[in-house]
Amino acid sequence: MATNYWDYIRVGDLLRLQEGIEGDEARLADDEVVFIVVHQVYELWFKLVLRQLGSARDALAQDVVPEESIATVCSGLDRCVRILRVAVQHFEVVESIQTRDYLAFRDKLFPASGFQSAQLREIEILLGLPADERIPFGSDRDAWLDALKDHHGQRGEGWERVQARLADRPSLREALEAWLARTPIRGSSPGDAGDDEVVAGFLADYRAAHEVAVRRLVASIGETAGVPPAALEARHQREIQGARDFLEVEDPRQRRVRAALVFIESYRELPLLAWPRQLLAGVVELEQAFTIFRQRHARMVERVIGRRTGTGGSAGVDYLDETALRYRVFRDLWAARTLQLAADDLPPLADPSFYDFRTPADA
Repeated sequence: MATNYWDYIRVGDLLRLQEGIEGDEARLADDEVVFIVVHQVYELWFKLVLRQLGSARDALAQDVVPEESIATVCSGLDRCVRILRVAVQHFEVVESIQTRDYLAFRDKLFPASGFQSAQLREIEILLGLPADERIPFGSDRDAWLDALKDHHGQRGEGWERVQARLADRPSLREALEAWLARTPIRGSSPGDAGDDEVVAGFLADYRAAHEVAVRRLVASIGETAGVPPAALEARHQREIQGARDFLEVEDPRQRRVRAALVFIESYRELPLLAWPRQLLAGVVELEQAFTIFRQRHARMVERVIGRRTGTGGSAGVDYLDETALRYRVFRDLWAARTLQLAADDLPPLADPSFYDFRTPADA
């Protein structure tokens, strides 16, 4: 059946959604309509981010992840980054609302709050934000879930969506770590004879190379900056100990995940590691974009309403600033950057051809 743009996009339905609690857009000030429209746009962007992250998670959760799937995941992560960058720009539109003009309709929002954006909470859950790392909303650490209910305490659509997302496992972080744990290191995979020894050997060689590189850098800094030798030595020891703590983590699975991170980043030019490395870079870029979104949100709120208590009862700007500082999901990916070495400092691979592309005839 033939259709047209208006009907396909359902423009009429969209344009009838800005009526506010009065149910009549004509009774609203221009500033209130701006506020409603921009936040509706945010929720549409969040919908797309959730869809892309879900597809990325599903691809990585496969027992065997084909190379073409990794490329698709990278494309989806890139789209999420672009969406978040555009979303950040939308804060400028909200900032066109002057403080006095916003206060004219702010009381209508009580006790509603942007904190109750179920889709934003879903994004955090799907990424893999641990429940025990959430900033308490009030005195109860689990009160953030109650905040998603209506003012009668009823479990509405938002609450149900978040509950369903909590049960939807694995998270993107869990799927990514499972994929990393299967990475061949020096040609050895989990389940291969002697795999633990191969991984331990790689980590020992990498730590030794890292220590040499750090000592060289520290010596160079001391010669040019005039830093006292004792202070330089203390810094050197902290870097060495930090590398040891990261790479010698007690849990064997986590140790292999971290070894894979360092291995992929170190030998990224090898054909079979090129896309995995691009995937890791995409995850870091995604979390960076999300952190910037949080930071920009806080500055917008501070500019429009200062440091008032949030309409939903949160600490307002202080709460938003704290989420930007503390809500990090992929900490190991960021930490691995502190340990990376220049190409000339890397331990050599005995058989780099293992990571070449293969045709069926090569098998």
